[in-house]
Amino acid sequence: MILYSFLDDYDLSGKKIIPFVTSGGSGFSNTIHTIESMEPDAEVLDGLSLGSSQAANPGDAVADWLSGLGLAE
Repeated sequence: MILYSFLDDYDLSGKKIIPFVTSGGSGFSNTIHTIESMEPDAEVLDGLSLGSSQAANPGDAVADWLSGLGLAE
């Protein structure tokens, strides 16, 4: 997977990782756990998983998610 290749090549120690995904049903699966394992010195914040029906109009969901993380006003 391209994400895992990226994490193999870059050290994100001390960084915040904020995952998001659009999905037809599987959501994050084990991806969050894998990110935490591959980048143990990074902070992995709550991610956003949008189903295919939400992906067409994600504005409210993204705004609420970012607000909940303290990243939006």
